[in-house]
Amino acid sequence: MDPNKSTHLQMARSGNGSRGQKIDLLTNHFGVNFTTPKSQHFFQYSVAITYEDGNPVEAKGIGRKILAKVQETYQTDLGFKHFAYDGDKTLFTVGPLPNTKLDFFVVLEDMSCTRSNASTSDAHTKRLRRPNQSKRFNVTISFAAKISMQAIQGALQGKETDDLQDAVRVLDVILRQNAATKGCLLVRQSFFHNDAKYFSNGLGGFNLCRGFHSSFRATQRGLSLNIDVSSTLIVTPGPVMRFLTDNQGVRDQSFIDWKKAERTLKNLRVKVSHSNREYKITGLTRLPCRDQTFIWKQKQGNGEVKEIEVTVYDYFTKHLKIALRYSGDLRCISVGKPKRPNYIPIELCDLVSLQRYTKALTTFQRSKIVKESVQKPQEKMKMLNNAIKDSGYNSDPMLQECGVRIGSDFTQVEGRVLPTPNLKASNGVDLFPTNGRWNFNNKKFAEAATVAKWAVVNFSAKCNPRRIVDDLIRCGRMKGMNIEVPMHDVFEENDQFKSAPGSVRVEKMFAYMESKIKEPPKFLLCILSEKNSDVYGPWKKKTLFGYNGIVNQCIAPPKTVNDQYLTNVLLKINAKLGGLNSMLAIERTRGKSSVMAVPTIIIGMDVSHGSPGQSDVPSIAAVVSSREWPLMSKYRAFVRTQPRKVEMIDNLFNPVSDKDDDGIMRELLLDFESSCKVKPKNIIIFRDGVSESQFKQVLNIELDQMKKACKFLDEQWDPKFTVIIAQKRHQTRFFQGRSRDKNVPPGTIVDSRICSPSNNDFYLCAHAGILGTTRPTHYHVLYDEIGFSTNDLQELVHSLSYVYQRSTTAISIVAPVMYAHLAAAQLATAMKFEDNSESSSSRGGITSGGAVPVPLMPKLKKNVATSMFFC
Repeated sequence: MDPNKSTHLQMARSGNGSRGQKIDLLTNHFGVNFTTPKSQHFFQYSVAITYEDGNPVEAKGIGRKILAKVQETYQTDLGFKHFAYDGDKTLFTVGPLPNTKLDFFVVLEDMSCTRSNASTSDAHTKRLRRPNQSKRFNVTISFAAKISMQAIQGALQGKETDDLQDAVRVLDVILRQNAATKGCLLVRQSFFHNDAKYFSNGLGGFNLCRGFHSSFRATQRGLSLNIDVSSTLIVTPGPVMRFLTDNQGVRDQSFIDWKKAERTLKNLRVKVSHSNREYKITGLTRLPCRDQTFIWKQKQGNGEVKEIEVTVYDYFTKHLKIALRYSGDLRCISVGKPKRPNYIPIELCDLVSLQRYTKALTTFQRSKIVKESVQKPQEKMKMLNNAIKDSGYNSDPMLQECGVRIGSDFTQVEGRVLPTPNLKASNGVDLFPTNGRWNFNNKKFAEAATVAKWAVVNFSAKCNPRRIVDDLIRCGRMKGMNIEVPMHDVFEENDQFKSAPGSVRVEKMFAYMESKIKEPPKFLLCILSEKNSDVYGPWKKKTLFGYNGIVNQCIAPPKTVNDQYLTNVLLKINAKLGGLNSMLAIERTRGKSSVMAVPTIIIGMDVSHGSPGQSDVPSIAAVVSSREWPLMSKYRAFVRTQPRKVEMIDNLFNPVSDKDDDGIMRELLLDFESSCKVKPKNIIIFRDGVSESQFKQVLNIELDQMKKACKFLDEQWDPKFTVIIAQKRHQTRFFQGRSRDKNVPPGTIVDSRICSPSNNDFYLCAHAGILGTTRPTHYHVLYDEIGFSTNDLQELVHSLSYVYQRSTTAISIVAPVMYAHLAAAQLATAMKFEDNSESSSSRGGITSGGAVPVPLMPKLKKNVATSMFFC
């Protein structure tokens, strides 16, 4: 089945909500006006670029240089037309080019790479003799399609036509072309200038570079340009050695970890000082410059070539007469291919500017980036005002040709602040959230769990575990928890294992526990020395997949452990052991809530992908589902591995009965029936992590599998489905019209003017923005068989932001989606430590198009499978 061929149609907007206090807002959407264009169509052309010998050009980035040269050289042949090139194989013009097919050739000087088969020495010699290396390229531009501009005119009137998506794509390509001509680094629709503002303190050889995101959006108000401040991490330009010492935090080159250095440097670009040319780093030599040799094909006076084995150091110092101050004892940069090595002393290499770094970062670097990226609303508005003034978009020749003119004012919208949901603690006592926050001062948990047969393991030498235990028991009893005394024991790690790998430390700890107690504990408190301890992953693996499965809580106590810290720990412990910290008032009134009046299951879905550069890490799909209807606060997680970077969850339904895996949907439906003694009549699905281009796939692949799973369990069973997408990765922000120095209040919802002209969507800021500018969640209601009213659906989404058991605050996205994200992330951490045992081998694993088999996720042990282990 074609996943984009509609079998389940996306629903249209049924009307706007009305509940809540109205509030005047501004948003970072700038109005677009459309005057008479020079043509009624965009013309799309295919671009083919080849070398002189006919081989295709595959190097990224070079296409823009070649097309710029074409435009400069062949203006007459192009009919003096401007074009927008996407950097790959497509360009667009306003109106047609003179011919449907055009062939050109261009010559580029100072090429940064060569396709010569020369050896290392020949390449160096040729560059010295001929510094202006040139290369000829053939370019063919062929007509592909016409795209009507009437779609833009329709969007300005609030109409969404079939051609609109294509027309908006062309406008976005024009913005990228505009940025490319200014020498910007392009990251999708974000643009970073060379003179952008940098932050580098504590980032280990990297700079946080600020730029801007710009993209066109079709809204109820018409077409708008959405601009937001954007950030990306770039490599600090300059000498490679300075970068390495900063990156690894060492005094000088003698302390460099060269294996780590090679991983960090690979694929970065350097400029070589003696030739002034750029290269991509392919690796480092294993030997230092004084010892690394290559075969130098030296030309003799009689024209013959003599092969001489020479060291890189001697070649550069004696033949090229380049003085090397410190490279002799250091490894060389390799910029060639395995069969055609090209070695360069490291001190001759400078990292070029505006290189985006996309590999995995440390926990400290990530937290530092978040901190440096923070911008208060007033600061962000000022930057956006300057950006729209400095953009020069209204003088862009292509935007002028298609009649697009962009306004300079923030769009005014009317929002509503939804009433705060009613929360309950123990015995129906009210909790009173203020500004999206509440506390348990003098109150007890709504359903307090019992902590029995428990023990403490201590991997940290920094704290007094006995004191932490005493304080935890005291604080827990204040919250109504029954914490059994005495516990099993506090198991201290043997000093001789503290420097061992994390997995060894965990195995030794379990062996020690087993020697001291006969029966496995039902709960373990694990004390770590730091949050990113290498013990964490192996510990989760052992307690969730191994042994008998033990509910556990890891903590890395601060120097001062106060009651607030202990309460936050107890929130997690209580939820994991089956308790409830707080609950919505509507959860206590079975059958009276309009949402939960009939048996209803709420599902959250997310897919976690490995870090950039981790090509062998599978994606992890997590689905959580509510239990014990009419509760909306208790969930169970179901997690599977799937091929890397695959976004659609491919294991929701297995039509073939399999003792190992019947599919996630059948498993969670049976769990609901077991805990509630009834099948759900309504199924509400919240899906995270998909873009608008994937909405049809969600309906036609994932929803279709879910419906099949229901029919497989009972042919006569026909529950009603509602599917809602939750998006955090967007650039829309809201600002108070009057108090511009403050974030919008929690519960702010916007469903007019800047929303889709046809589809059912809305923005919700459920939480209080403490740092920076609040990022709303963009919800899209794709499918609604249940038939919610607009107000009821919006209030349900708002309420589900208040049932997150890990904190006493409203969160920015519905709790089931956050739980799915946590479950995927936690088990991904545990999977990193999988060995080659049967549970993690590729036997029975899934494959991606015949590629390397994906290791199967080990099964959670029964004792933890139904718990909120991810909480």
